[in-house]
Amino acid sequence: MRIFHIHAGGATELGALPSQPPSQGFFWVACTRTAFGAQLGLIQASLQATTGLQLVDLHVSDLLNAQLPSHHDYTSQYDLLVFRRLATAQSDMPEPAAQGQAPTTPRKRSGPPVLRRIDTSPVGFALFDQLLLSVHPADCTVRDAYAARLLAAAPSDPREGRASPAAGVRQPTSPADLMLRVVNLMVDGYLDLRRELTRQLDHWQTELLKPRARYVNWSSLLEARLSLHQLDDTCEDQRTAVQSWIDELNTWAIPDSGAGQRDLDLLKVRSRDVLEHIERVVHHVRRLEQSTETAVQMHFSVQSNRTNDIMRTLTALTAVFLPLNLIAGIFGMNFEFIPLVHKQDGFWWAMGSMITIAASLVALFWRKRYLARTSGH
Repeated sequence: MRIFHIHAGGATELGALPSQPPSQGFFWVACTRTAFGAQLGLIQASLQATTGLQLVDLHVSDLLNAQLPSHHDYTSQYDLLVFRRLATAQSDMPEPAAQGQAPTTPRKRSGPPVLRRIDTSPVGFALFDQLLLSVHPADCTVRDAYAARLLAAAPSDPREGRASPAAGVRQPTSPADLMLRVVNLMVDGYLDLRRELTRQLDHWQTELLKPRARYVNWSSLLEARLSLHQLDDTCEDQRTAVQSWIDELNTWAIPDSGAGQRDLDLLKVRSRDVLEHIERVVHHVRRLEQSTETAVQMHFSVQSNRTNDIMRTLTALTAVFLPLNLIAGIFGMNFEFIPLVHKQDGFWWAMGSMITIAASLVALFWRKRYLARTSGH
């Protein structure tokens, strides 16, 4: 568990849970799902001391549930957002499920490593006025990545309203601002995954469209299609959750001060930016699904066209040899008197006629393009 006190002068990491409201700024309590379940009583007591509130039982179950989809919920006192992020290589350990359920282990995917990255795990946020509680999977990569950025950032210049050039980012002004920044960091992971998926699927499509090659990697392609469907469903849940958060944000009271109004507008801008990034991922995933389906259909179309070429060639050859078989069959009859049978040059007359007929048919079929290939190289 890591606890931070974030204020205008910077960010400070604390060694214990806060026991009173902050004099300025707000607290960020970030813990793993296991630590949240083990220290639930202490966390609830700290929430009561700092905010005067506690999490309701249903929201505690949501934060402990590793199978919950992305969603947004709220009470009159705080908001709850669950957002599924991409799993990492270190997140293969079992995750605790909801209370009364057995821990679950992420399903191991076959195929290229990029497909294994599509596994997701939820990150829960409980948003209070002066405190943000975030519950992470066992690895906590998102928490640690943003915490390092937060601690390395220089204090903001109030005259300019932005951080110094060395920091590159402005300190969060509220728990909601911090939550949106962490969510945006998770969405950026989906944007990076999008590029890797595109390269992998482009490689498979190139292999599929080789007409003279036999494609054998069907299991990985099927796994990729299932993964894309799962990613599409995950992003749809994320979009619904963020849209619900935006709708709730629009109901907030308009602050009286100019600075408060500016912070609220900034929250709305950040929320719309996160939503736009999610929609971009959704559109790209659907485009990848469509292009994969198209490549598979083109593969079977090419194979069908190749089969048609082979059958047309075999049919033409059958038509060429059919009259030759007829001539051979006639001269093979068991009659005593057959023209040319007892002549010295009868064999050469038969062979000459057969060669002439075969050459004529080949020339005719070639001219009508019955023997020409229509598939590519």
